[in-house]
Amino acid sequence: MLTDISVEKKVISFFGYAAQIWFFGQFVVTECFLLASMAYDQYMAICKPLLYTLIISQRVCVQLVVGPYAVGPMSTMTHTTFTFRLPYCGPNIINHFFCDLLPVLSLACVDTHINQFVLFLFAGALGVLSGMIMLVSYIYIVFAILRIHSVEGRHKAFSTCPSHLTAVSILYGTLFFIYVRPSSSFSLDINKVVSVFYTAVIPMLNPLIYSLRNREVKDSFRRTLEKKQFLMSR
Repeated sequence: MLTDISVEKKVISFFGYAAQIWFFGQFVVTECFLLASMAYDQYMAICKPLLYTLIISQRVCVQLVVGPYAVGPMSTMTHTTFTFRLPYCGPNIINHFFCDLLPVLSLACVDTHINQFVLFLFAGALGVLSGMIMLVSYIYIVFAILRIHSVEGRHKAFSTCPSHLTAVSILYGTLFFIYVRPSSSFSLDINKVVSVFYTAVIPMLNPLIYSLRNREVKDSFRRTLEKKQFLMSR
């Protein structure tokens, strides 16, 4: 998107488009399952705090990170192979600001309903699987928080959840709107607007969402503001 804004001639090769779709699909699937891993980590930290360091060992941490990266290639390989085996003999202008599956499918010279069905199937299956992991984790988290007697304890336990839930809501809301909805309501122009959220807004908000819950970051941010106000007052 930044490249398209900065250059006058917006051109990409056929293989460059395929490569960008591959990596884009890989990282979208990875992010979904990384969020699921984070939900499981939240569950262990809140529901089993005394066993947390024993269960979430270094080996488990590596598995929670490597696992999401291992899931992506299966989905990405299927979509990329199916998409670029289609004949493209018409217009070559892509109605989007990055390489995505639906805009390139609209340029194919044949019926693409099978491709759209496969995309719907994979997006739905992966979304439901990662979403179920988060849903079950948060059900246990809610019950664990309700068992805490003090209001301060409940607030402290729940304060670790909103940042994660915010990122999940924005990402899954936009992904399901684009990839898991009837083709009759399909619109590339609407998709371009919605795509901005999970390609630009979420990466921009992530440092703010996750860092500002850290006490050290908050204290550092507060000291920086106080220092600036002191220098301005002088």
